[in-house]
Amino acid sequence: MILKIAYFLVFGKPLIMYTGILTALSLWFTALIGFLNFRGIKTLPFKWHPVMASIAILLSIIHAIFGLSAYFNI
Repeated sequence: MILKIAYFLVFGKPLIMYTGILTALSLWFTALIGFLNFRGIKTLPFKWHPVMASIAILLSIIHAIFGLSAYFNI
């Protein structure tokens, strides 16, 4: 079931690829918020850092479940 969702084609590419890209982007954005606030640039308030970290963790868990579903036939 999850395997079918993971390899569902969106614009000709599997959904697992898009979750991986979103995970990487959210991790980079989380790091950027922390780095900018550390440097004193308050363009993005620090309150967004834990929010983005939570989103990145959630996306990485979904991406891991999608990836492992190929090996465990879930």
